[in-house]
Amino acid sequence: MTARDRALELDAADPLRAYRDRFYRLPGKIYMDGNSLGLMSKDSETHIRTALEQWKTLGIDGWMAPGASWFSLGEQLGAMLAPLVGASEDEVVATGTTTVNQHALVATFYRPEGNRRRIIASELDFPSDIYALQSQILLHGGDPRRDLIRISSGDGRTIEENDVVAAMSDDVALVLLPSVLYRSGQLLDIERIAQSARERGIIAGFDCAHSAGSVPHRFDEWEVDFAFWCTYKYLNAGPGSVGALYVNRRHFGVHPGLAGWWGYQKERQFDMVHDWEGAPGAGAWQISTTPVLSGASLRGSLDIFNEAGIEAIRAKSLKMTAFLVDLLSDGGLLDHPYDIAIGTPLDANRRGGHIALEHASAAAIARALKRRGIVPDFRAPNVIRIAPVALYTSYEDIAQTVETLQAIIEAGEHLTEDQHRELVA
Repeated sequence: MTARDRALELDAADPLRAYRDRFYRLPGKIYMDGNSLGLMSKDSETHIRTALEQWKTLGIDGWMAPGASWFSLGEQLGAMLAPLVGASEDEVVATGTTTVNQHALVATFYRPEGNRRRIIASELDFPSDIYALQSQILLHGGDPRRDLIRISSGDGRTIEENDVVAAMSDDVALVLLPSVLYRSGQLLDIERIAQSARERGIIAGFDCAHSAGSVPHRFDEWEVDFAFWCTYKYLNAGPGSVGALYVNRRHFGVHPGLAGWWGYQKERQFDMVHDWEGAPGAGAWQISTTPVLSGASLRGSLDIFNEAGIEAIRAKSLKMTAFLVDLLSDGGLLDHPYDIAIGTPLDANRRGGHIALEHASAAAIARALKRRGIVPDFRAPNVIRIAPVALYTSYEDIAQTVETLQAIIEAGEHLTEDQHRELVA
């Protein structure tokens, strides 16, 4: 049986196959970049059109009018997001953007005192997370060279949880790590890290940009202190869309480190007083008004998620990435002369939603794939990320991607392509 035949069999038996038609797929292309920007759903389009019509016909009354209710949009969306991360509805709110939410949460929970002032991160973190931590340390009069611990990677791809736990000394005030490493796709053991930190009196937070909508979480059960994530990757809410955050209820009532009007007690927000009275749940960590149009887009996507179920989405995601690895191995692409390496852990419990393919000419291969209608992305220095998304990628798409990859290398196309990355990789 050929790879394409196997793919067609898997597609015929796929319980999520109907959702594929609810997304706008790029004409003539196979989209494997949903871990950077998810595709637009027809449900999102409908909700955006509705929001535009409400704006057009209601004007300012859209803030409170039945069916619009923009005033509580962040909380409404938070309630829809909560099942995806294993939280209660009032512990999640849609607000801000990823790094703004990180700043708001770190400004709240990073309280250096005496000897306890260091922050644990990793040397493989997304740069924005590190920039934010460095700036928060500086705001507290610290020195990032001394106070920011970046856990080293033994292989340049992954982080060992043992090393994270070993670094939790009595001078550590905060642990902030990604749920999934953006380059390799390694899924960290959030439960172990959170519980180890709690046992030592350390606050633990997580950047879940590369797992929200792809990997189910159980934040309450794991006793995570806080988390934040974007909604434009696996959650398909559109470029630059509203972010989201989680705060465990044991921290309700703590004064947000970066308070803003939108986090005020809703019933009294328009009293316009200068004494802070925060909303009773995670809504207190809102700073500014929830963007209505991107919120509408997120609502449309979440309609699909709540129908499909995050467990079913995760099951298909794991099956797709395993199928991709099998095709690469069976086709000999991991051997000479193809010389592709897989930088993602093969253990399903340690794998997020994408597969990192490593090659010395990765930038050129990514460009050649794109020219042939396959849309991946490139991450320096040598990674092509392939992200089959459960809701709109088919197994046939995966088979065709591997066939195209093999054809490019066999024809030597990567040798004649520009070896440098594009401005937006």
